[in-house]
Amino acid sequence: MKRKKIDTKALDHILENMIDTVGTSKDEIFRIGEECRQNYESFADELKEVRMRVSQVIDEGDELEVKTRFARKRLSEVSMHFKDFSEEEVRNAYEYAHKLQMELMVLRLREKELRERRDEIERQLSGLNETIVRAEHLVSQISVVMNYLTSDLKEMSQALEDAKQIQDFGLKIIEAQEEERRKLSREIHDGPAQMMANVMMRSDLIERIFKERGTDEAIKEIKNVKKMVRNALYEVRRIIYDLRPMALDDLGLIPTLKKYLQTIEEYHEKTKISFQNVGKERRLPAKYEVALFRLIQESVQNALKHANASEIKVKIEITKNGITSIIRDDGKGFNKKQKNSNSFGLIGMRERVEILGGELSIDSKIGAGTVVLIQVPLTANK
Repeated sequence: MKRKKIDTKALDHILENMIDTVGTSKDEIFRIGEECRQNYESFADELKEVRMRVSQVIDEGDELEVKTRFARKRLSEVSMHFKDFSEEEVRNAYEYAHKLQMELMVLRLREKELRERRDEIERQLSGLNETIVRAEHLVSQISVVMNYLTSDLKEMSQALEDAKQIQDFGLKIIEAQEEERRKLSREIHDGPAQMMANVMMRSDLIERIFKERGTDEAIKEIKNVKKMVRNALYEVRRIIYDLRPMALDDLGLIPTLKKYLQTIEEYHEKTKISFQNVGKERRLPAKYEVALFRLIQESVQNALKHANASEIKVKIEITKNGITSIIRDDGKGFNKKQKNSNSFGLIGMRERVEILGGELSIDSKIGAGTVVLIQVPLTANK
């Protein structure tokens, strides 16, 4: 097969156009999301005001209904014994009862209008929330694509020698992107988006429960809503960490790992996670910090999701010549010779370690937990 020479300048030009197009799309989606967010906040404020007014109208209506009932009773007494009352007293009793009845009708009509407006705002908020979630989802996806385009693909254009290599590597990238998109879409839909939709619906029930069942039942429902919000917040933070922990660039590997593991432990109350840093804490080149964080993150998540571990121990040692990390769990373990649904994640871990010139070893037995050993050399020329 005849080899074709690659025009790297043409490839770079194509990539630059792709980056510009994707960047423009990202900015447009972000703008739409921000406009929806502003509208959401405006409607949320109006909804709060409408709900307060509904409550006030209901209270006023209840008071007026009591007054109307007494006025009717007074009018009935006057009608039954009209001979004992003057014509003016009879007329006043009738006019007062009629006046209260008309005021009550106006209040009930106002209450109905406010309830309809409240329901309409809630429907609009639900639609805006869905749009915001989708916009954030798309921005996250585009950010992932941008990272590939601005880093990996530009470097790839200098390394690949023929069209076949470009095609094979491009297919792998597309598969990885699509898998990441499916994962993000599934996690956001099944996690924060679903939880927040439930919070919206459950919050509407609190007022009704308070009136129908009393304060204790309403407080129970509020606690349930708080728990749902807490879970949604955890899912959002976890997704952010999956995309790129911001603290990694600012603070470095060790503080980011500490915070990450503490957060994971807080939301997995049945699992104890300990972290030990041996030696001095120091910054590493970005490629080492990102890769090591992802490797340890993947190992911990595997222990939580697949091993049902009750205790996870993470240890890391950074020396002049290299980095060693051990992740040990007391989970159910697995048969290394048998392929399973987690094998793709393990392959990805091995590829990360190999890119850094390191080694990854995994020791696991069914019923005896798992030990992951990561060893990465630090070269003189970083």
